[in-house]
Amino acid sequence: MKNVKKYVIVIIGVSTILIGCKRTSTKDTHKHDASGNHVETQVVQKKALPVSEHGEEVTLTQEQINILDIKIDTLSKRNMNGFIQVNGKLGVPPQNEALVTTTLGANVSSIKVVEGNQVKKGQTLAYISHPDIISLQTDYLQAFNKLTFLEQDYNRQKKLYEAKVGSGRDYQQAQSAFSSAKGLAKGYEGQLRLIGLSPKSIRVGSIAQVAPVRSPINGFIEKVQVKSGQYVQAQTPLFEVVNIEHIHADLMVFEKDVSRVKNGQLVKFNIEALGNTELTAKIYSVGKSFEEGPKALHVHAEIENKNKNLIPGMYVNARIITEASLELALPEDAIFQENEAFYIFIAEKEDDDVWRFIPKEVIVKPSNNGFTAFAFKEEIETKILVAQSGAYYLMAEMKKSEAEHSH
Repeated sequence: MKNVKKYVIVIIGVSTILIGCKRTSTKDTHKHDASGNHVETQVVQKKALPVSEHGEEVTLTQEQINILDIKIDTLSKRNMNGFIQVNGKLGVPPQNEALVTTTLGANVSSIKVVEGNQVKKGQTLAYISHPDIISLQTDYLQAFNKLTFLEQDYNRQKKLYEAKVGSGRDYQQAQSAFSSAKGLAKGYEGQLRLIGLSPKSIRVGSIAQVAPVRSPINGFIEKVQVKSGQYVQAQTPLFEVVNIEHIHADLMVFEKDVSRVKNGQLVKFNIEALGNTELTAKIYSVGKSFEEGPKALHVHAEIENKNKNLIPGMYVNARIITEASLELALPEDAIFQENEAFYIFIAEKEDDDVWRFIPKEVIVKPSNNGFTAFAFKEEIETKILVAQSGAYYLMAEMKKSEAEHSH
């Protein structure tokens, strides 16, 4: 209730100040002499500034200007950045995403992770079981044992052949059989490694009942797509793993803006989940092919101030900073809009205690860091004083003046 009263007092106070404003369109003003009697005076019109289409001028005393905190200063140019407004989403490079599959059909024996878990490369995510896994191990063990015998026979035949005791035919047969067995054993070893089993353990007689499914990269479990006991075919995706270490902004730039985009440009963007936090990135790759519907190009930007809450797929609203140029600029509070037009207030001092303000139409340009660049619609001397704030207070008083004159 106290806050409501405070706001009412503030509104009444501002209204009182504005009611006390002088207008050059008013013929008479009242002053008092030393005895307190009213003295009729007239406001003398000063040298006219370019008149706006409103035909109104608002006058305020220095005290009123101080209370309303309206700053008056000369125009100046600021280094304003041009930008391209784009949208996109967060993504990661292809090498930082992985679909985890199996190389043979099997049943999911157990699952060791849940979505969101952080995992290391080579960490076991699940175990699979199937008779084929056992058969592969026994086939390898037989092939290895046969290889050992054929290697010994090959070495004997080689010695006999070199000593000119054995026949060349026996030596060649032993060599051929050994080479074939060696290739077969190597093939089994490769298959065993693909399903995560160690040939060395099998060679000493350790036959595993299950095979591990391991993560191929460091990262986080994004999706678990299977359940315990489920039978999965070979190459069926079981898990999705994503490494967000190199998460970046994947932006879509329309064809009309492509010529203004290049590597190294700064990108400023926001993500709804992070509120008003502004993130920055730098473009490191510009695509070379258009995507249809709408026709746009992929542009990738590395994020400089990464946040641990960033997740691939988050929507991005971004500005690509293209070039910097010196422009006339005022604080956003110094420009007001009426219908489709924008105005600023030119200020002229009438005497030591009175200022008059005249609205002047301008063409606004992009805003940056609380300042809006603009150009005058008509040529005007730029070494003038303007209101650097309080444009809407001045506009409200000007509207009040127009309403009074319409009666």
